[in-house]
Amino acid sequence: MIDKTAARLKSDGWTIVDTSGFIHLIGPLWERKVDGHYEFALATEDKHHNRRGMVQGGVMMTFADRTCGMTARYETGKQYMATVQLDTHFVEAGQIGDLLISRPRVVRTTRSLIFMSTEVSVDDRCVVMANGVFKILKGAE
Repeated sequence: MIDKTAARLKSDGWTIVDTSGFIHLIGPLWERKVDGHYEFALATEDKHHNRRGMVQGGVMMTFADRTCGMTARYETGKQYMATVQLDTHFVEAGQIGDLLISRPRVVRTTRSLIFMSTEVSVDDRCVVMANGVFKILKGAE
């Protein structure tokens, strides 16, 4: 199943994001740019389950946080930033085997903060809504 999903993602223009550390344990993460906007995908597997057999909420929060942060970096060109706030609303449960898609967008940028928003969806269903604030760190100029 995982190989079929990977083959389908590749044929649809997705590429694997080079990750390390904690995010590497969650992934692989996939990305592509469509009509000038970044999209990210995470194919959920058994390793992502909670005690009820659904996708663990922390996995979906991590996915939303990472994809908003990556988009903030891509859109602003600032290399170093940190999440200072992430508001997450769980709209619906994710099922193991679901393909999670995040389409983050920049809401506003100031000299030191970037406000982001994303919906994580499965097919046409929104499962998570998240809004984040990211601090541009020194060395980002």
